[in-house]
Amino acid sequence: MDKYFQRDGNEPFILFSLTHVLTMLVLFIIIFMFYLYRSYLRKAPINNIIRYSLAWILIISEISLHWWLWKIGDWTVQYSLPFHLSSISLLLSAVLLLTKNYQLFEFTYFAGVGSALQAMITPDISAYNFPHFRYVHFFISHGGIVAANLFMVFVENFKPTLKSVWKAFLYLNLYTFFVFLLNYFLEGNYMYISEKPVNPSILDYLGPWPFYILPLELIALNTFFVIYVPFLLGNKKKRY
Repeated sequence: MDKYFQRDGNEPFILFSLTHVLTMLVLFIIIFMFYLYRSYLRKAPINNIIRYSLAWILIISEISLHWWLWKIGDWTVQYSLPFHLSSISLLLSAVLLLTKNYQLFEFTYFAGVGSALQAMITPDISAYNFPHFRYVHFFISHGGIVAANLFMVFVENFKPTLKSVWKAFLYLNLYTFFVFLLNYFLEGNYMYISEKPVNPSILDYLGPWPFYILPLELIALNTFFVIYVPFLLGNKKKRY
């Protein structure tokens, strides 16, 4: 059992391997079930059970990551606090499930779902494959962000607006500025805005620091608009 929690991976992750594709398929089926049974899931007490269960899965997954980093001796203030976009989106998505706060949804849908989808399509877990803890945690945490927000869309009828796109982009930039200051004082690299990650990533194609930050801004904004398109098309369809 310990081999699934060790620092060194069990085997390299292979992009779009059968394992990767099946993992994404499981997430798709869960979300499709939310849509298919949305009317039933609005009823009490099943609504509370699902929302609270999803919230606790997200919270426990974040706690388990810190436990694992501490266990293998990799937990540091400079890199392990929950200030990466995935971590803060996960925690806010858990709060969203518990509170049904629409203002939180405007941020977590765009920043959380947008970043989580990109992360799952091209995961930064090159040394870990199923059933290693890091692989399981990665897809539960990122998939949980997507599932939580789409639960709010399909079951709770939350719908972002065009204004939500710009609000999310503003909030993301304010948060990025906060993280930039945090990195300066802690000598850390949260959100990879102080330097590129060691492992190969899309940042390698966007120029040296700090010039890669501007293309990242454009990628984020374009991603926000892409995941807003279904709602835009839905609004146009209703007019006819």
